[in-house]
Amino acid sequence: MKKHYIVHTDGGSRGNPGAAAVGIVIDEKYPDGKILRVEGYGECIGIATNNVAEYTAVSVALQHLIALSSPVETQESLYEFYLDSLLVVQQLNGVYKVKDLNLRTFVMIIRGLENDLGGTIRYTAVRREKNRDADLQVNAALDA
Repeated sequence: MKKHYIVHTDGGSRGNPGAAAVGIVIDEKYPDGKILRVEGYGECIGIATNNVAEYTAVSVALQHLIALSSPVETQESLYEFYLDSLLVVQQLNGVYKVKDLNLRTFVMIIRGLENDLGGTIRYTAVRREKNRDADLQVNAALDA
């Protein structure tokens, strides 16, 4: 059965680098248009840059999706990722080159997770206010 997931991810760093956290929100969209929250999650990741936090958030979201799904449904499913980092979206979509060696490692990890998940994965950049729920997860983790 084909499923449609809407995934918002965010990474933040207080200082750059500084104390950093990731936030993810996973919703399932049903054919009748209803949207059900599957998961909201935030986690501190130590000291990191904003870009590392953003990439880590995508990686964590992919890991959560793999854990949530059965192999049969993932191959046909659609995963729409929304991030407020234009850089990360353009790099994951192959528009921008990834020059930083550390970030290249994240891209390789993400490609492996995408392969493990299967299905169709899309990355879209949105304005920060459209990514509010994931940002709340980041700040809750940092404030805890």
